[in-house]
Amino acid sequence: MPMASDKPEGQQHKNDMYGNIETRDEDAPGVLPPIPSATVILLRDGADGVEVLMLKKNSKITFGGMWVFPGGKIDDDDRDDQGGEEDEQLGRAARRAAAREAEEEAGIRLAADNFTWIARWTPPPGPQKRFTTWFFVALAEAAHDEVTIDDGEIKEHAWISPAAALERHRKGEIDLVPPTWVTLHHLSLYSPAAQLMSHFQSKAPKVYSTRVVKAEDGNRVAMWAGDAGYEAWNADLPGGRHRLVMAEGGFEFHNTVEDY
Repeated sequence: MPMASDKPEGQQHKNDMYGNIETRDEDAPGVLPPIPSATVILLRDGADGVEVLMLKKNSKITFGGMWVFPGGKIDDDDRDDQGGEEDEQLGRAARRAAAREAEEEAGIRLAADNFTWIARWTPPPGPQKRFTTWFFVALAEAAHDEVTIDDGEIKEHAWISPAAALERHRKGEIDLVPPTWVTLHHLSLYSPAAQLMSHFQSKAPKVYSTRVVKAEDGNRVAMWAGDAGYEAWNADLPGGRHRLVMAEGGFEFHNTVEDY
């Protein structure tokens, strides 16, 4: 039997954004609180099926060089005084933030009331800058075909099929952070856009409180509730899977427990 030191070390995928993964507690010294933010996925039907609007971030800012959906952090002006629980208040603010960012980043004006909330992503505890992000989807209108970017914060834009974006990522042609990759993976399973919207409207939003560990094979693994290793922070425990293996050669999503 080989010793633990004989196991392959693996390498961190260049799009694995999770940084230091040793912390296990949100209240640990040095752990930064996640910054509330929001993003909106615009859908339309193209020649090759569903397309989504993606923007390439300036390499000198947060998530630099990454291809993302329009979005950004929730500002104080996005909040209202309508009351309710904190999550409810933030959810309303997230809708407004996503709509505002779509206009600022892509020149597209959207009605936040038409958004469908599909997920909220929170990274694991750690000293790195973190964002807890509400993900929404919305159907694009004909007027949204014309995208205007500032060539400052946003350097490029593209309407692209989710499957094509994933393939370009596999080839190393574009950079995608894990939440974007997983979202594209699920978007790629349905067509046309109306069916995709109907599917998400029939499902409860997913809440991803991410835990990242290094498996025995050297690969870093992002796990979510339901995965056999989630509670113990141990990717090598046998059982159900709800995870993203961030292998150097490409991301791999594994799910045997969650209803998507």
